[in-house]
Amino acid sequence: MDVGFRTDKGRRRFNNEDAFFVMKNDRVFVVADGVGGNNSGEIASRTATKQIADFVKENDIDGMDPVDFLLKAIEQANAKVYDLSKKYKENNGMATTTVIAYLKDSWLYILNVGDSRAYIYEQGYLRQLTEDHTYVNTLVKLGIITKEEAEVHDERYKITKAVGAEADIEPDISRIKISKGDKIILCSDGLSGELGDEGMEEILAKGESMTETCRLLVDAANEHGGNDNITVICIEFTEEDFDE
Repeated sequence: MDVGFRTDKGRRRFNNEDAFFVMKNDRVFVVADGVGGNNSGEIASRTATKQIADFVKENDIDGMDPVDFLLKAIEQANAKVYDLSKKYKENNGMATTTVIAYLKDSWLYILNVGDSRAYIYEQGYLRQLTEDHTYVNTLVKLGIITKEEAEVHDERYKITKAVGAEADIEPDISRIKISKGDKIILCSDGLSGELGDEGMEEILAKGESMTETCRLLVDAANEHGGNDNITVICIEFTEEDFDE
């Protein structure tokens, strides 16, 4: 498994409210993008990723059903962020998007809340694996606006689900069969929003290492404006990942 990761505050923000966690040995990868004033977004994203990482460390996840693992991990993260948002006045309203990828027995399980995304790059094509929990995506699904209109809509950054926003959480969970050579990309909307699928696909087609690919993606997002924090994890699966 070749893993690369990179985060950057972008060119317009004063601080980085994104967070990520790479647990290569456990085959768990997390990206989060916090929201909330007074640096609360930063607290939310880091709290969520730490809670998920702690859950992995404290439990035998290999012995758990993958879906059960993901649900319990995100419930723990949601409870912690929600509790902090209620406990401290300055954190009121804070929350975070979260996307988690977990590889088990050649199946990749994806959990997402919000608009941080997971993609797969296979056979030269990039495909989004997650569905954005956003206001404009809801409008697209209802046929009220087109996908193109959503990309320039005034409320395109408005999310409809987030970790810590409410006491209960309803994440999306899916799974996909993984083969040797497949590449998975987890990212915050600071990357996908600047480059779009075509821009990301163009860089992935270069065939660089995952570390170099992450660098190229972040640099390109900044060159396209860098209007938000940018975080990306790139994973390429190799023969050793399927020896079992």
